[in-house]
Amino acid sequence: MFSFAILGIFTASTGVMLPPLTKHYSLTDIQVSTLFLVIPLGYILSASANSLVHYKFGQRGVAVLGPLLQIVSAVVVALHPRQFAFLVVGWGIMSMGAGLIDGSWCTFAAGMGDKANRVSGLLHGSFSVGAATGPFVMAGLMAKGIDWWIWYWIMVGMSALQLIILVIAFRHSDASAYQQASPSPSSSILTPPTKPASSRAMFAHPALWISALYFLTYVGNETAISGWIVSFMTRARHATPYLSNISSSGYWGGMAVGRLVLGPVTDRIGARTGALVYLSCAILLQLLFAFIHSSAVSVVLMTLLGFSMGPLFPSGVVVLTQLLPQEMHVKAVSFVSSLGQVGGAALPFGIGAVVQSLGIGVFSWVLLVFSSVSLGIWCLLAGLQPKVDQEERNIDYIAEGLRDTGRWWRE
Repeated sequence: MFSFAILGIFTASTGVMLPPLTKHYSLTDIQVSTLFLVIPLGYILSASANSLVHYKFGQRGVAVLGPLLQIVSAVVVALHPRQFAFLVVGWGIMSMGAGLIDGSWCTFAAGMGDKANRVSGLLHGSFSVGAATGPFVMAGLMAKGIDWWIWYWIMVGMSALQLIILVIAFRHSDASAYQQASPSPSSSILTPPTKPASSRAMFAHPALWISALYFLTYVGNETAISGWIVSFMTRARHATPYLSNISSSGYWGGMAVGRLVLGPVTDRIGARTGALVYLSCAILLQLLFAFIHSSAVSVVLMTLLGFSMGPLFPSGVVVLTQLLPQEMHVKAVSFVSSLGQVGGAALPFGIGAVVQSLGIGVFSWVLLVFSSVSLGIWCLLAGLQPKVDQEERNIDYIAEGLRDTGRWWRE
C-alpha cells in the first residue's frame, strides 16, 4: 500500500508541476505536454520486461528494481537541469519504475480470489491517497516560496524508504517461489517452468484487446483530469492557485475514498455491474462540471467524480484476470497497463494541442466524450465470460458420458 501511495504521489505531481515548469523553462502548452508522451514509453519497456523479471528474480526483483528507477528519476528532476530535454528523460525513467510496480502489484492483488476487489480497492485507494496528498503538500510548499525542485528531493527520500519496505516484505519471494505459484501451461511436476507464458497465446484472447481499449480510454481520461485540472481551474474558472491545487487533491481524495469504500460494494454486486454503475455516475458528474462554472462547485464535482471513478481501474484488472489463464496474468496486466499509459499520454498531449488553438474551455467536453467511449467498451468487456479450462471441459464430457451410459444400461 505504501508503494502505491508513492506511485500516486509521482503521478499527481505531473499535473501540479505544469504551471511552474512552464514558467521556469518558458514552455508552450504543447512543449510541456511532451512530459505525457514519455510516460507510455517507460510503461511499454517495463511491460516487456515485467514477466521476465518475475521469472528470473521473482517479486523480490520488482521490489528492488522499481524503487531504484524511481530514485534515479527523482534525482534527475531534483537537479533541475538547464535543458528541459533532460527533465523529460527523468520522467521517462520514472515511468519505467512506475510500470514495473503498477503491473506487478495489480496482478498480485487481483489474484486474491474472493477478496480481489477488496484488496485491489485498498491498493488503488492507497494510490489515490498519495495522489491527493501530493498536490496539497506541494501547493503549501510553493505558497511559501519554496522552489519546485525541492519536492523531488523529498521524493528521493520517500522512494528510498519504499525500497527498504518492499525488500523486507518480499525477501522470500524469489524466482522459484514465483514459478511454483504460477506454472506455465507446458509445465508439470517433472518439468518446472523456466519461461514466461507465450505472448502469442495471450494475444489470441479477445478479452485482452477489449480490456486494452478500455484502459486506453479510461487511463487517458484519468490522466487528463490529473494533468490539466489545475491549469483549467486557474485559466477557465479563474480560481486562485491554492483552490486550483485543492481541486486536484479533491479529485484524488475522492478517488481514494471511492476505492476504499466501494471495494466491498463491488465484491457484492460484482465488478462488471459495479463498473457500469460507476461509469454512468461519472458521466453525469462530468456533464454537470461542463455546465456549472462556479469554481467552488467545480471542486465539489471533482471530488465526487473521483469518488465514482475510484473502483474503475481495479475492476478492469479483476475482470481481465478472470478471463485469462493464471500464467498470463502478469504479462497481460502489464500489457494493458502500458497501453493505458499510451492513452494517458495521447489524451493529455492532445488536449495541450487543442488548448493552444481552441482554448482550455474544451477540456471538460473532451473528458465527457472519452468517458462515454469507456462506458461502451466496458459493456463489451462485461459481456465476455471466462473460458472454462480444457481439463474441466474434459471432465464434464466424461461425466456426461458416464451418466448417458448409466441411463442406457438402466433402460
